Amino acid sequence: MTVHEIAPTVDAETLLAGAQFADAFCVDVADRDLNARRAAERMMARQPRWAEALLSLRNLLVTPLGLKTSGASPGAMRDMIGIFPVVSETPERLVAGFNDSHLDFRIVVDVTAPGGVRQVTATTLVKTHNWLGRTYLATIMPFHRLIVPALLRQVTD
Repeated sequence: MTVHEIAPTVDAETLLAGAQFADAFCVDVADRDLNARRAAERMMARQPRWAEALLSLRNLLVTPLGLKTSGASPGAMRDMIGIFPVVSETPERLVAGFNDSHLDFRIVVDVTAPGGVRQVTATTLVKTHNWLGRTYLATIMPFHRLIVPALLRQVTD
């Protein structure tokens, strides 16, 4: 299945007030029983090896800067999808993400039913707080544009 970049259609102001960045990718899926949680779980269940290597490098580089390497909180039981805490959830939409000192972000997974095929859309929203957040966003953007479509392709497996 082909992943397409589309214009984001979410209400960014409601999901992450002040977001300065938004993008969205979508894929058609034949699974009629798919809901947003299952789509998000399929996306985050595994990453391509090259993406895992990049994430390990990222974590190695940002840990000395005091940036989070996961949304998991010590001692707090949170519903997680991969490394991201779930912010809100309905059968049609799952919102995950967390706030950090340099930026806040959300990944929004929407599942719709256009005709007999379900469409899964992954929208990313980012609000930067400082020069570190802006630098981080600019640095990861080329990788983000490769990783999100790769993760979306896993929904069709």
